[in-house]
Amino acid sequence: MLTEEVLTSIEESVLCWLATVDVHGTPNVSPKEMFVAYGKGHQKTHILIANIASPNSVANIRANSAVCLSFVHVFKQKGYKLQGQARILNKDDDSFAEKHQSLYALTGDDFPFQRIIEIEVLKVNPILAPRYKLFPDTTEADQVASALDTYGVKPK
Repeated sequence: MLTEEVLTSIEESVLCWLATVDVHGTPNVSPKEMFVAYGKGHQKTHILIANIASPNSVANIRANSAVCLSFVHVFKQKGYKLQGQARILNKDDDSFAEKHQSLYALTGDDFPFQRIIEIEVLKVNPILAPRYKLFPDTTEADQVASALDTYGVKPK
């Protein structure tokens, strides 16, 4: 389900956005900075997110497990939208320690967390800046150059 392109995009992204819905149907979107793809070998089918400070996301997932996660490379302006089912893993869950290690590699002791949001990915769709569709000859290099110029970023 998570292709090499999706996995690369996850590794290149510094933030993702998790969308959940509460019991009243009110949506909530929350940024997450500690997330990894998870699975056995090349069969990664889950996303793990360190629950650092997300009481609304946790409460919403407990009420409705359907979620949407998106991430975009800020300069390439490409990424993915993942839809799936989420669950909350607490420290006493049998798989918590193993999954904690996957996230700990990113956070170390800087961001301690007691829960993990685990998403089983069921659907994957690409996200592309409109320029890629409006101007089909646009390359990633063109888009990066345009974004650097737009944001006033100078490459080293």
